[in-house]
Amino acid sequence: MIAELQLDLARMRSTPVSAGPVLTGRVVACDGGLIEVEGLPLPVGSLGRIENDAGAECLAEVIGFRAGHSLMMLLGDAMLLRPKARVRALGAPGEVRVGDALLGRAVDALGDPIDGGPRLDLPHAWPLAGRRESALERASVTVPFDCGVRAINALATMGVGQRLGIMAGSGVGKSVLVDTIAGHAVADVTVVALIGERAREVSDFVNRHMAGHRRGGIVVVAVPADHAPNLRLRAAQYASSIAEYFRSQGKRVLLILDSLTRVAHAARELGLVLGEPGAARGYPPSALAAITSLVERAGNSARSGGAVTGIYTVLADGDDSNDPVVDTARAILDGHIVLSRELAARGHYPAIDVPASLSRVMDDLVGDDVAAAARHLRALIAARESGRDLVMMGAYRAGGDPSLDEALALSGPIDAFLTQARGEAVPLADSLASLAALMAPGDV
Repeated sequence: MIAELQLDLARMRSTPVSAGPVLTGRVVACDGGLIEVEGLPLPVGSLGRIENDAGAECLAEVIGFRAGHSLMMLLGDAMLLRPKARVRALGAPGEVRVGDALLGRAVDALGDPIDGGPRLDLPHAWPLAGRRESALERASVTVPFDCGVRAINALATMGVGQRLGIMAGSGVGKSVLVDTIAGHAVADVTVVALIGERAREVSDFVNRHMAGHRRGGIVVVAVPADHAPNLRLRAAQYASSIAEYFRSQGKRVLLILDSLTRVAHAARELGLVLGEPGAARGYPPSALAAITSLVERAGNSARSGGAVTGIYTVLADGDDSNDPVVDTARAILDGHIVLSRELAARGHYPAIDVPASLSRVMDDLVGDDVAAAARHLRALIAARESGRDLVMMGAYRAGGDPSLDEALALSGPIDAFLTQARGEAVPLADSLASLAALMAPGDV
């Protein structure tokens, strides 16, 4: 307790004190979580505190302005809020606090600890929307990235600085696959953003990953599903800011955002509250633009030598691969891993639909022999899946399709190669060696 008080005193001494007046305003309207404030002209993204009748203060964020009034949305519940309540500006507009003290901690979208540990001393400020770089300052993806999953390492090889999507419907295994990657991927720092997930899943994830030897290299930013939409969107932006901060120090960062669809849902709620018309299946243009802006913040930095490798889960509502969020993410990402409900129903883990999955940078990362072996195995898997019904009915005769014959002869080894025990890690070198051994001539 004394140590925490000393930390607070040190933070207060180092905080610059503004000599100017404190900006304040008054609440003039509150409608469905949207609050109008007069006399407080703040930029969009600024935070403010609103007094209530309980003697406490509610935190709110500026999301727009209209007719000289600031439009704010609460970051919590509108408890005992009254007309003419006083609102005062809080902090630096558009900035968040970052620092090395985040390593090994779990925080919310405002940087406050949720793991029961002491308050954080974060000396550095970073723009919440990121620092936009020139396109020519983004270095190419040339170094393979080891994610610890054999099927991805060998057949959709990732690169350091790549942006990859994991796409599937609900309950197919996205969170389990992300858990495996977060626990075994090779990176200097791992930043995990759990957006719109169940509180139990957040607790389980923190308990699993904040106890081992990797704790000092991981940061968790979590906002469960029952929180305000602007808080969920802010959590995704804050996680990206943390990743950018460590990239600026020359570190290789793994950013996992679960899920991009929940971020789009939050942005949709904000857009509709502000009166923006819904376009594609109710998503206003700003909601889909939020996805693009988040994904573009990952990548390699030619200036610092650091990198942010992004893995984004995308929930296909109703297993619809043409969902606007899925389609937008697929267009902007550097590759995607598609999970199959049918494979998951067979107990096949990870349930990766290999023919439908790809890495757009794989050919630049591996040799010609590895690329050829991967293409050959993809063709065999596709032939086996397309002819599965004929084989099961006994309507197929050997010799009718050489590719299917070869796939059936290697069916057992292929399944053994594609499956992996939950929590098990397979290094990149072992994954490529297993691929070479499987596709070696004379195995059939």
